[in-house]
Amino acid sequence: MTSIAAPRRVVASDVKQFSIRVGDRAWYAYAVVVAAVCVMVGVYWDISWHMTIGRDTFWTPAHLLIQTGGLVAGFSSGLVVLKSTIAPSQRDIATGVRVWGFRGPLGAWVCIWGCFAMVSSAPFDNWWHDAYGLDVKIVSPPHVVLALGIYSIVNGALLLTLAKQNRSEGAKRERFAWLYVVSGGLLVMTFGIFLTEYSVRFLQHGAEFYRVTAIFFPFALIAVARGAKVKWAATRAAAVYMGVMLALMWIIQRFPATPKLGPIYQPVTHMVAMAWPLWLVVPAYGIDRVRQRIAGKVPMLIEAVALGVVFAALLVAVQWPWSWFMVRSSMARNWFFNADNFVYWATPNYVDRAHRFVSDGNSFGRAALVTVGVASVSSFVGLAWGSWMARVRR
Repeated sequence: MTSIAAPRRVVASDVKQFSIRVGDRAWYAYAVVVAAVCVMVGVYWDISWHMTIGRDTFWTPAHLLIQTGGLVAGFSSGLVVLKSTIAPSQRDIATGVRVWGFRGPLGAWVCIWGCFAMVSSAPFDNWWHDAYGLDVKIVSPPHVVLALGIYSIVNGALLLTLAKQNRSEGAKRERFAWLYVVSGGLLVMTFGIFLTEYSVRFLQHGAEFYRVTAIFFPFALIAVARGAKVKWAATRAAAVYMGVMLALMWIIQRFPATPKLGPIYQPVTHMVAMAWPLWLVVPAYGIDRVRQRIAGKVPMLIEAVALGVVFAALLVAVQWPWSWFMVRSSMARNWFFNADNFVYWATPNYVDRAHRFVSDGNSFGRAALVTVGVASVSSFVGLAWGSWMARVRR
């Protein structure tokens, strides 16, 4: 005869352990990272929607996914702030940041601000389109407000996971370090998407592309790597960026769609995906290798110059021949490489359809020196910012 064990009594230690788990706020770290992923997937989807269908209405699935991610991050941050203010634990008091009498983690405040910016950008965007037309530009005033909100949500996730990583030990620290690296990859993705108009493949043999790239990406990759408690953080963050972008590029093309705005110069029967992402994983690998050898052994200025040189050299080494393949080779004109997936307003003489590069007339030597200089300054700022992040515990 099978015996039935009596239910175990709940003792004080069980209640204490449960309180520790609830107060640990691990759920909040995961929620904000998932919210940031939703936002970035929605941004990619929305840009594809503009390139395929045109500006339709605010109530598109892509817009709703973006705003949902922002609201999830904002509301969950608000709950944590209220809990930390009304019924604070000793850890809340020690690690909270006070704003207007309220207390909460630094990342929560950044997410709350980002949520407000994203929500306020929606009516601004509608007014802009009513006043100036149904544009298909990535960079416009309401989109800049939205971009600042998105950037804040991603940075909020970065700061929150960073603080959790810096306060944890052992396996727990490694788990939050991975969440931090994923957030870092999303940060790189924000720069990659909002610099799209400066990094299209037919511009990648010109000085402006390398100069603009050197302004933003060394800063992001080095700051993430400097603050991480795991090795190869820059490479992993760049791999997250490339992995998410490639997965979305391959998936979104599979869905049928047709334009709703004119003029239509290019027959479109499926969603138009964004181009193949930049090969940032290569210069990111160089950044990690250099930092493993010289970090802490030389002055920060020398380290920044070395990282700037490595970033610029490896970016040119990988991106120059890759862009030639994408622009000039017929082997790239398929769904996998996505070199012939044109927007509906691409006229027959559109430079991308002509499979040629646009030159800006700058000499290669001068452009290389400028790129190295800009990358070195960006690296220095990234090291300084990363040094601060390495100490974040709030």
